[in-house]
Amino acid sequence: MMQKSYLTNERIYLRAVEPEDLEIFYQMENDPAFWEISNFTVPYSRYVLTQYIENSANDMFADKQLRLMIMRHSDHKVLGTIDITDFIPLHLRAAVGIALLEEYRGNGYAKDALSLLCDYALGFLRMKQLYAHIPVDNKGSLNLFTNCGFQACGTMIEWLRTGEGYKDVVMMQKVVRS
Repeated sequence: MMQKSYLTNERIYLRAVEPEDLEIFYQMENDPAFWEISNFTVPYSRYVLTQYIENSANDMFADKQLRLMIMRHSDHKVLGTIDITDFIPLHLRAAVGIALLEEYRGNGYAKDALSLLCDYALGFLRMKQLYAHIPVDNKGSLNLFTNCGFQACGTMIEWLRTGEGYKDVVMMQKVVRS
């Protein structure tokens, strides 16, 4: 019997961050469009990102996070990143985040990547649950997570501070039922 491959499908694959990803990493991490949904308020230097790449054990149990590059099979282009963060081993739960470069949005790559990550985390790693905080006005992300089996389980009021004020976020969860 052939063993299941968790991090690849016919269109994309997920792989660890490599030193040659520095420039795309730098571009994405310093894009203000992503800052609103993250907890970061300052740009990253190439030095800091190089240190992150070099020092990551790429072991979720050691780092309490896992960042993977979303790659297209046909040309091995980086499409974006997908992350597991805030991993709590005791409860086997973690947050999920995904960032796709704008030119690759709307082609189903995010759904492919999120589905692969969920299969890996919940299947191979045997985690109990994944969750995400999604701004209420981010309909694309809300649809993406819903289509991948996440359920809205609450709204956090005025959770994100933006240039226009505060935004509510929807807490979405995917749980493996006992």
